[in-house]
Amino acid sequence: MPPKRLIAGLCGLFLAAACSTPDPAAAPSPTTTGDEALTASEALGEYPSLDYCSLVDQRKVVGGGNAVKPPLSSFESCRLEFVEGANRYTVITGPITSGQDRNNRPYEYAGPLPEGVSVQQSSFNEDTTCTRLLTFADGIRLSITVTSDDKAPADQLDRCRVADATVAGAAEVITTRKVGRLNLDQRSWGRVAPCAPLDQHELDDAAGPETKPAPALSGHNCIRGKVSFSLSVVSDTTPGATEALGGRQVQVTTSGAFCQVTTHRPIPGTPDRVEQATLSVVGVDGAPEEATCAAAREVAVAVFPKLP
Repeated sequence: MPPKRLIAGLCGLFLAAACSTPDPAAAPSPTTTGDEALTASEALGEYPSLDYCSLVDQRKVVGGGNAVKPPLSSFESCRLEFVEGANRYTVITGPITSGQDRNNRPYEYAGPLPEGVSVQQSSFNEDTTCTRLLTFADGIRLSITVTSDDKAPADQLDRCRVADATVAGAAEVITTRKVGRLNLDQRSWGRVAPCAPLDQHELDDAAGPETKPAPALSGHNCIRGKVSFSLSVVSDTTPGATEALGGRQVQVTTSGAFCQVTTHRPIPGTPDRVEQATLSVVGVDGAPEEATCAAAREVAVAVFPKLP
């Protein structure tokens, strides 16, 4: 897995929330009453079964461009790529977040929104990335980020135009109560509560003996001390060197102070995409790379056998 993608996945692990895994087929549709201020749970339903791609109106987002491939629906985001003119855009809807972020500030969005819902913008990487945050009455935010191959500041207006179109589509889906649920097979890792495999004494040394698993808001990431565990869907790519750990073929890679161990599961009927489980251990106090990866391998041996 490329380092940039790994780092992005790790950032999501530090979000606080409730960790549960409902049966997606039985998840209720989101509802709200009259003109009451809309909370995230009312708008989106159970977070772990949320289909983020159902929030994306591809016609609004792509406009006069051409989609590169079908949207990639992961467990906590939807990725859409399209080409317009000579520029290629990447639109990521999700994940949901909460808490204070000093980069966020109000944005005067011109389109219609459900009662109690507002839009914020982020100053993070604002020269090359346009970020909108659809913010619900309870403070939970749905992030929408737009990047492009041409990173010139002059193109920021186009990136933000695409971001606003994505917000418009998501707001309409929520207003009309058409938010979808993930359709997961019985052995899908999307049904796994990621905090459960981290709650075992075998991980005390690697994570820290006094640490407890802390779930992410999406329900598909968990962090315990120095150890993090995430579940996602990625495009199937040619793997690099692999080794056997925990009864699975895995890849071990490093990125900065992190050592990651990843393994994959084919998705029935979807040959070009796979489910991915990523374990990460962060080195502290200048720990050598070899020691950090040794700890990551120990964690993989304890955690990966817990997957279906």
